[in-house]
Amino acid sequence: MDLFALFARSPPPARFPEGRVGYAVGDIHGRADLLADMLSELEARLRDDLAAGASPVVIFLGDYVDRGPDSRGVLDLLLARRLVGAKVHYLRGNHEQSMLAFIDEPLSNKAWLLQGGAETLLSYGVQPPSPLNATDSDWIGVAQLLRARLPDEHYAFLAGLERYVALGGYAFVHAGVDASKSLENQTDAALYWSRKQFLASKRRFSHRVVHGHTPVDQPYADARRVAVDTGAYASGRLTAARFEGDAVSFLTVAKRSR
Repeated sequence: MDLFALFARSPPPARFPEGRVGYAVGDIHGRADLLADMLSELEARLRDDLAAGASPVVIFLGDYVDRGPDSRGVLDLLLARRLVGAKVHYLRGNHEQSMLAFIDEPLSNKAWLLQGGAETLLSYGVQPPSPLNATDSDWIGVAQLLRARLPDEHYAFLAGLERYVALGGYAFVHAGVDASKSLENQTDAALYWSRKQFLASKRRFSHRVVHGHTPVDQPYADARRVAVDTGAYASGRLTAARFEGDAVSFLTVAKRSR
């Protein structure tokens, strides 16, 4: 067992680094319309933070693609609208991992289409194959067409996403962590796919964990974790958490669900 698991004690209450303000944006899932509104909200708040002398950081928690109608538009916005004055981190989610896996090995990753990948294909002008009668060559052809339609800057963005970010007493991840391992020793499976075991556990981690991945009706915070995925693609609500000192607050943008 990891030495961390043997000797870690309950950490002190989490604090964000002194003089800094942080924002963590939950799962976007193809809702470019909500992302545009969130970016406008963040831009306004960042101006206030900078005027107050703070050093802001923004972390996007992953799952930019799939399920919603405009995955391509989401990546276009993230690449085009830079948040001036802020250090920005983009984490990888399980849906980005699945999309890249399909491009590399379509025959082993057909399930991506049932997880929202069909909507992503359509956003790049690629017709999804029929799961019932598509041949192996059909699947391979679709993956090749997606790669051809995917702008190089989109592919580079997806390939370069970060696994996690640690700031002060906080760990920002997509899905969760394995509390028996240190942050540096987390597996991709834990960071991108954790759900029931992580959510049900009462075990404190070395950091307060900020995550998306599992949709909640309302954003949630306790001493152990902060959850900000409010199911944007279905609910029409995209949420971010704001961190300053030991305080956590939430901001949400909303539109009619599609």
